[in-house]
Amino acid sequence: MTQKPDNLIVALDIGSAWTRVVAADLHEDSLRYRGHGIVASAGMRKGMIADLGPAARAVRAASEQAERVARANIDECAVGVGGPHIRGLNTNGGLDLGRRMREIGPEDVRAAVERARAVERPPDREILHLLPRQFILDGQEGIFDPVGMVGARLEVDLHIATCSGSALQSTVTCANRAGLEVTEAVLEPIAAAESTLSGDERELGVCLLDIGAHSSDLAVFFEGAVAYTASVPIGGAHFTNDLAVGLEVPVAQAEELKREFGNAVVTAVPQEAEIEIAVPRPRRLPVRALAEILEPRASELLYYVKESLRHGGVVEALGAGCVMTGGGAMLPGMLDVAESQLRVPARIGMPVRLPHMPGELVHPSFAAAIGLLLYIQRTRLTRAAEGTSLRAKLRAIFASGV
Repeated sequence: MTQKPDNLIVALDIGSAWTRVVAADLHEDSLRYRGHGIVASAGMRKGMIADLGPAARAVRAASEQAERVARANIDECAVGVGGPHIRGLNTNGGLDLGRRMREIGPEDVRAAVERARAVERPPDREILHLLPRQFILDGQEGIFDPVGMVGARLEVDLHIATCSGSALQSTVTCANRAGLEVTEAVLEPIAAAESTLSGDERELGVCLLDIGAHSSDLAVFFEGAVAYTASVPIGGAHFTNDLAVGLEVPVAQAEELKREFGNAVVTAVPQEAEIEIAVPRPRRLPVRALAEILEPRASELLYYVKESLRHGGVVEALGAGCVMTGGGAMLPGMLDVAESQLRVPARIGMPVRLPHMPGELVHPSFAAAIGLLLYIQRTRLTRAAEGTSLRAKLRAIFASGV
């Protein structure tokens, strides 16, 4: 095994059902797959880490798998954050630039963002992202980069994505115990959006719905910016548990039946179709019996998603519809339920395929992990460009003798 190369990027996605580690090289400004590992999660409860020991062992096992495939040491990662504890809020702030108009500098942008973020929040909330929706210069809206423009007052509409501080710390501690340093934490629906959404969808307005095992996280994009983030405490495990109770079968068998015969729309299942169940007693069941249990849960999930969107004031902003990711998105009929409830087009969000990446990773359940890699790539390239620009300005200043 080789030493960790400087251009290796690693994503860690600790889900309720599965723990995933994906590694890629940043090669000439593009990503190239190096390796991945996936193991069953442990120590999780209701979408959050409840027992650090088993959770850390699962992370370590997934990381070691990825190391073997990548033939490189993995000692740091970016981690995805999701679950029922995530929250988002929109705020506004600004500053007067003086009595006379002057050029806007990066420090003015930072000051405006600091004013906007200075809102009261519970002491246990941790800020994950400060995401400007737009800047307003002397009343002119719709500005995305005011640096270099001239004005007297600068304002910013800001989206603040937050999470539980204790939940975030548990995730970081879990990774540390597995031998990984966390370099960045990213909201999972924002990460998933990186690998699944087009620029047009972000502009027209779209809801990214990431259906996990115990919660469904969402992010709404409008006019190219994040307008809303939230979580609904219903996920794929609730569908499975409903089947286990309704059919009187073990949870593991209910999960298998859901994957093989499940459908979220009763009328999409032929009336005469039957399956044979051996446990706990031999019997035959109409396949529609599964859909009759799954459809109400699917309708409930999308109802709460719609109510969340209405609460955020973005239910009418979905010009490009809804994109569904996560393992739960693969249940047949979910797109039909989403279109019926939200009254917009819906599609499955498959992550983009990186060079050399196995086809098995082109699956909605890997959207967040692949998106994490793309998010880190973009931020690294942005920082490098900003650094180059600053160095160029400094060279120009010194060259002019100022």
